[in-house]
Amino acid sequence: MTIEFDHNELLEFFQSIAEHQPDRNRIVFICIGTDRSTGDSFGPLVGTLLHERGWPRIIGTLAEPCDAHTVSQALASIVESDTVIAVDACLGHPKSIGSFIAAARALQPGKAIGRQLPSVGHYSIAGVVNMNGPKAYWKLQTTSLHLVMQMAGKVAVAAEKAWSQPGARAISEDDETIKPSIPY
Repeated sequence: MTIEFDHNELLEFFQSIAEHQPDRNRIVFICIGTDRSTGDSFGPLVGTLLHERGWPRIIGTLAEPCDAHTVSQALASIVESDTVIAVDACLGHPKSIGSFIAAARALQPGKAIGRQLPSVGHYSIAGVVNMNGPKAYWKLQTTSLHLVMQMAGKVAVAAEKAWSQPGARAISEDDETIKPSIPY
């Protein structure tokens, strides 16, 4: 089921994931996009903000984006027991700009610009950064950076709050040390 959320409902979405997987070390965020396009930088901005907040397993940041050329490689580094949350930008209806589409299923990156990439994630969040229409690539290029930064901040804050609730753990019970991060 896909639900369009405003930023307030993101917390509830993340809390439902945290109930199933309270251990932050078993959460992998795959933040898809590039730092070379304002609209498509949504994923890497989210990844960067999560990394700055101490999330240990982030793939896709502004420094090292997970784009169309590296998404398959990123998927190969995932362990089957990990819970993967995919984050990407998308285009939508004009009234939906600034909202989020969250689902308990994989995300299909690159769809708006006609790319055939593998599905990513157990859960997904797509940020509606601009309106859909002809010349999707141009729409992503001319998206407001201010809007994208605000949206990325809302995702990072909601994730942080969800896993800081009672029941969420920083380290799993069978871990003696903190696991190393996936390189970002």
